[in-house]
Amino acid sequence: MSWVAAVARLRARREPGALVTVATVRGHAPRRAGAKLVVGRTGTWGSIGGGNIEAVAIDRAREVIAVPDPEPELMEFALNDKVTGRHGVQCCGGTVSVLLEPLPVVPAVAVFGVGHVGWELARILARHDLDLHLIDTRPEQLADERLGVLADAVAQVHVHHTPLLPEDVLAKLAPGTHVLIMTHDHAEDAALCDAALRTDGLGSIGLIGSAAKAARFRHRLTTEGGHEAAAVDRIKTPIGMTGITGKEPAAIAVSVAADLLLTFERGKR
Repeated sequence: MSWVAAVARLRARREPGALVTVATVRGHAPRRAGAKLVVGRTGTWGSIGGGNIEAVAIDRAREVIAVPDPEPELMEFALNDKVTGRHGVQCCGGTVSVLLEPLPVVPAVAVFGVGHVGWELARILARHDLDLHLIDTRPEQLADERLGVLADAVAQVHVHHTPLLPEDVLAKLAPGTHVLIMTHDHAEDAALCDAALRTDGLGSIGLIGSAAKAARFRHRLTTEGGHEAAAVDRIKTPIGMTGITGKEPAAIAVSVAADLLLTFERGKR
């Protein structure tokens, strides 16, 4: 498996890892600059030359990815018989520097409803390194020409057209995915809230709407849905930053995105 495919595999599985690259080589060394190794919690792909260099790099990579918000670091190796490494001697005669870059698990966000606000929100979130799921029952909302503004997205964008049961997408989302419910139909919103509370492992749950809508939904979820009040408290509504009061779709989207970014930061601590 190529290192590119290995990185993609870790991301798809939402597993942390590290990309280890031979940065510089002076003299003789097992691999040239640019050789790469991908390290996961249990597996590795590629090679930076084997021996002590590779074994030490793997050990350090797994230490780094085990801590919150890890930073890249540079490692130096002297390859001569006067240096005894943790995993033996390499006496090629040169020196090697190795760059270790953490590959953290990126945030995941699912936006149910890509109307005026959802579209504006998608434009903002697409500029960030995350997995972005866009779900709607209406095919025109997910048309290529409408979502063309996301063509240069930093995020990995996943589009789901669900004409019948959009709540079925919830069961397919990765653990920790943050859910935002903002469809065109209050009945659909209610069904999604109910399903989200019954889905294990989700991140935060947000519902667009007024305080009156929130009160109606809360009553319905506790009396008809059978949810405990403490469970319903997981649903944040209204969503966004309380200090931003504009009702234009773009203003609401900025508010919601800013609140999400704060949630991501709290998750790193």
